[in-house]
Amino acid sequence: MDKKLKLLIVDDDNAHRTTLLTLLGEWGYLTRGAADGESAVALCRERSFDLVLMDVRMAALSGIEALKEIRAYNPAIPVIIMTAYSNVENAVEALKSGAYDYLTKPLDFDDLRLTLERAADHARLRDENHNLRQALAQGADAAGQIVGQSPALRQLMEMVRAIAPSEATVLVNGESGTGKELVARLIHSGSGRAKGPYVAVNCAALSETLLESELFGHEKGAFTGAEKRREGRFMAADRGTIFLDEIGEMPPAMQAKLLRALQEREIQRVGGDRAIKVDVRILAATNRDLEAEVEAGRFRQDLYYRLNVVSLTVPSLRERREDIPLLAAHFLRKFAQKNGKAVKGFTPGAMDRLLKYAWPGNVRELENAVERAVVLLMGEYVSEKELPPSLGAGNAPAAGAPAAAAGPYNRLGADFSHMTLEEIERAVVRETLENAGGNKSEAARRLGITRKTLLSKMQD
Repeated sequence: MDKKLKLLIVDDDNAHRTTLLTLLGEWGYLTRGAADGESAVALCRERSFDLVLMDVRMAALSGIEALKEIRAYNPAIPVIIMTAYSNVENAVEALKSGAYDYLTKPLDFDDLRLTLERAADHARLRDENHNLRQALAQGADAAGQIVGQSPALRQLMEMVRAIAPSEATVLVNGESGTGKELVARLIHSGSGRAKGPYVAVNCAALSETLLESELFGHEKGAFTGAEKRREGRFMAADRGTIFLDEIGEMPPAMQAKLLRALQEREIQRVGGDRAIKVDVRILAATNRDLEAEVEAGRFRQDLYYRLNVVSLTVPSLRERREDIPLLAAHFLRKFAQKNGKAVKGFTPGAMDRLLKYAWPGNVRELENAVERAVVLLMGEYVSEKELPPSLGAGNAPAAGAPAAAAGPYNRLGADFSHMTLEEIERAVVRETLENAGGNKSEAARRLGITRKTLLSKMQD
């Protein structure tokens, strides 16, 4: 297992408990033992465990009562109950009380191993859902808009997961409309700073004077209209993350001041004479080729190297065309719900047009096109007439683009242009499950849903 899970083993039979501690330690778990239910409850209150394996019959406090107390304190911990053959009724009671599963004694170690792996998978999905809710709480719509399973997108998300926990400065590259800020929000939400502030600044939207004040703040009287001291965005992001969008548009004089802030981890308010220490992680984004900007003398080389510690490139929609049906379906649901309309899907002609268009505005342009279509729609299916005129039949695919029905889904005979939203969803689930070698937990992870949701969609 990638991460060693912390497992609490509760059994008043010292020999049996010692055997399990040794065996499960060899399997890669970090084990801790408890001789009775009271000790188990106390340990669960003192420290964090990923799993609990507990006997039913114990003198001080029964496994059922300990289960109830543990669940009352932390209902997220999967608790597996051990019971003798003659006490199956206790197992039923345990399940009703919230146990994850039960095993009968004497234990079948193969069954034990599989049950623990399933429970570990449950714990991992619980943590992923927690992180997803945290991302949404931070205001990120990334969970909804970074949609797809194309190789280019999967590679990007693997990079995001790898670098998010670090403190590295990250430069996010990509065309306008690809979702660079959504990626930045995901990096923040997956970091140790997730509970801290996330502050975004568009460097292209402000003049040099206003940008300096916006970033670093100003003292009272620093310039006309500065009637009181103002804290800047760096101070607002202290102990969190600051995202500098369109960094390539920053004026040269401001680049020098930003470089100092990066090097010294301190800022100075406009009109002030005191350096102020700040603790922020820097994420920056650009749709420009900063290396070319450096060569042309428009961007400082030293600042570029400071920003480019880790570099990510968000793929354009042209590079992940197989994700267009998934994105279109997602946006259709979103705007149908927003506008109170019962929309079933796209007509074959409409989907064909979405697939053939070059999408210079990327995901943002696709989102706007689907919103417009839903607003104009009078029936149940979006047709060509509801799509923007710019998506007209005369638009040829971008160079190297596949035909409408091309893409990895053809192996399953799934031509998205003739499918409803539900049929698209089922096709993608089948495809992902096949790519994952039939492993339902892995397929659920790739799709960004729980295993339970995956099983439900397979039965629809």
